[in-house]
Amino acid sequence: MNTSSRLRFGVVGVGVIGRLHVQRLLSADSPADLVAVADTSLEAGQAVGAEFGVDVEPSVDQLLGRDDVDAVVLAVPSGLHADAAVAALEAGKHVLLEKPLEVTVDAADRIIDAEKRSGKVLSVVSQRRFAPENQFLHHTIASGGLGRITTANIEIALWRSQEYYDSGAWRGTWALDGGGALMNQGVHLVDLALWLLGDVEEVYAHSGLLAHERIEVEDTITITARLRSGALLTFLATTTAFGDLPLRVAIMGDGGTAVTLAEKFTHFVASDGRELPAFEPADQQLGQLTDFVTAVQQGTAPLVTSAQARAAVAFIEAAYTSARTGRPVAPR
Repeated sequence: MNTSSRLRFGVVGVGVIGRLHVQRLLSADSPADLVAVADTSLEAGQAVGAEFGVDVEPSVDQLLGRDDVDAVVLAVPSGLHADAAVAALEAGKHVLLEKPLEVTVDAADRIIDAEKRSGKVLSVVSQRRFAPENQFLHHTIASGGLGRITTANIEIALWRSQEYYDSGAWRGTWALDGGGALMNQGVHLVDLALWLLGDVEEVYAHSGLLAHERIEVEDTITITARLRSGALLTFLATTTAFGDLPLRVAIMGDGGTAVTLAEKFTHFVASDGRELPAFEPADQQLGQLTDFVTAVQQGTAPLVTSAQARAAVAFIEAAYTSARTGRPVAPR
């Protein structure tokens, strides 16, 4: 293990998201160092290695076998997360895993079991928790600033072209994408909802493929959910909203109400008189990377734990089951 204060990373998968992780790790503000990259396409890996001046390993196994790699970022298709994460953990690496944890609860549990055996830190990319506005909202709800939460409404209404789905054979498949608008685009807001509101007892969903072709999964889903607290949630995820709409989160309680659009407050009132502070711009992804590095170095839990990431997968899996069966489903 590295005896210096800097954690040494490898990045597995150098597609669009993987490249962003490479750039972040190499940025002046990075709390860690990038050592090497690997990709199933050696040509893609070599191109990124040449562009950014980092080592390229011809296989993932060879990257995981390096003694100078303490941790890895895994940016591979969602349905391959379990195989990749288990291999990395068994190789003694800490793991920062792109969302979602996996595409099924059973596969997610494989990762969690390997994490427990390894004693290593694993976290899942859920950067919206690191927006200052969302952290303020979380603290406000937890401290009773909105009273008893009664209802919430979350909308993620985006546009993805047919070309987006046609751009990769894995896109829009159950096996590798794990779902459509909810699993791929909506999982960030599912994680945020559960972090803000707590556990869900039951979900009921309708889904459809309304504006795209040649994919197996939904491009639109609506969900109603009952939380353990008794609060009720409505949730929309779609990739059929041409031009996109800003992400909307509305939380209502008997002591206050908060609404954000694109993670900026448009409405806030609290019966105890508390007011919104000034929010400084923040790099959410860098915030999560820093949190992960701190957890590894200090032996603490990251803000996003594998158990919490599993809960998001369980919510989504239950919603898909409900949409197929026409019945309410309890997440498992």
